[in-house]
Amino acid sequence: MAETTTVTTVWTTDQVMALAPDSSAQRAARGLAGDRAWLETGLSAGEDIDPTLWGLCQGSGTTPYRTAVDLTEPAFKCTCPSRKFPCKHALGLLLRWSAGSVAEAVAPSWASSWQASRAARANRAAAAPPAEQPSPSGGTSGRAAPSEKAQARRADRISAGLEELDRWLADQARSGLAGTGRDGASWDTMTARLVDAQAASAAGILRRTGAVMGSPERLLGELARLHLLVGGYRRLADLPEDLAASVRMRVGVPIATETVLAGPAVRDRWQVHGVRDEIEDQLTVRRAWLRGAASARPLIILSFAVAGQSLPIDLLPGTELDADVCLYPGGRPERALIAKRHAPPERMHTVAGANGIEANLHAHAEALAGDPWLDYWPMALDAVCPVRDGNTWLLADADGNGLPLDPAVGEPWRLIAVTAGRFATVTGEWSAAGLRPLGVWSDDRLVRL
Repeated sequence: MAETTTVTTVWTTDQVMALAPDSSAQRAARGLAGDRAWLETGLSAGEDIDPTLWGLCQGSGTTPYRTAVDLTEPAFKCTCPSRKFPCKHALGLLLRWSAGSVAEAVAPSWASSWQASRAARANRAAAAPPAEQPSPSGGTSGRAAPSEKAQARRADRISAGLEELDRWLADQARSGLAGTGRDGASWDTMTARLVDAQAASAAGILRRTGAVMGSPERLLGELARLHLLVGGYRRLADLPEDLAASVRMRVGVPIATETVLAGPAVRDRWQVHGVRDEIEDQLTVRRAWLRGAASARPLIILSFAVAGQSLPIDLLPGTELDADVCLYPGGRPERALIAKRHAPPERMHTVAGANGIEANLHAHAEALAGDPWLDYWPMALDAVCPVRDGNTWLLADADGNGLPLDPAVGEPWRLIAVTAGRFATVTGEWSAAGLRPLGVWSDDRLVRL
């Protein structure tokens, strides 16, 4: 369990609402934020319990629902029959806390027992064999790290799959890009072949090229990146270790959690600048963008869920957490695992690493030079404002520099409403399609977009 912790900072209403699974849960939570439904509430923190909100909420039955929220993760528990996670009672309790309506009190036995059972499960998980981490475009079996013989067999399968991919790429170049993608069966077959060869991340790159079929220039760039990846894998032994690690990651060679956590830990107050979910081949991928408050170091934390599973909701945009992280080898930006949390998350008071457009583009160029297969890059843009140039929306600075917004964003009305024509600090995700704003700093808080 955590060390003794005093909870001095609460979350904003927006941060609580960001946890809600849908708009109906938000409406129901607001209805439970008053005093009428709650028979008892409290906030407990001490040597024997993580900072925990708890309450008894009277529902339609005679027995009140027992609701608890571990503020460190956060994690949730409620005896109500709702299948939504978190439920309206947990959200309502958090709203009461955010409004200052929950006083410190000793946790009842049922809340203490819940935390004790969570601690026991965490200890068992720590003692269990390591599980492989899924790649951004595919999953793993969850087994322990493979033996050297198994790794050699996998390397042979990957090599064979990539050699076949290279021949397929040469065929596309010979036939001309105008016809590329018309033979959907050939495209799907090659993608499936890479998955069979256990090169799932390479398969994901190929799959995503379907989104740029209408742009020959971007299509050529994506196919060239795949050709470069094949060449890099052939020459793994000749590459610098950091670049070789990037090649392995982009191909889809998994790494066990235990291996990552065995590496050196990096401690900072990690700010959550934005979170984005994306569907990749029936797998939901969540990208959480973190930046060190002291170091300004950008990190990405990836989470995955198959259909029917929920994603973790432990990283709230606009908060920062004092934590140790361990880094995966290779790749830009660095992918991380949270190894240890030293305190519950607190509100951000500044935006770490905020800089001008030119400085952000320079940082992206440096990252791209070290990892040519980089797809997304986090940006913290200082003193920018949304403007329209014809049919294109841009984030522009006072010097006239501008970054185009990703057309998939649509009309950025929420960003326009918050900035109201003024320059502001905006966090976002930069890709070949443009910038996708994820948050804007306003009134000393990060407003999620």
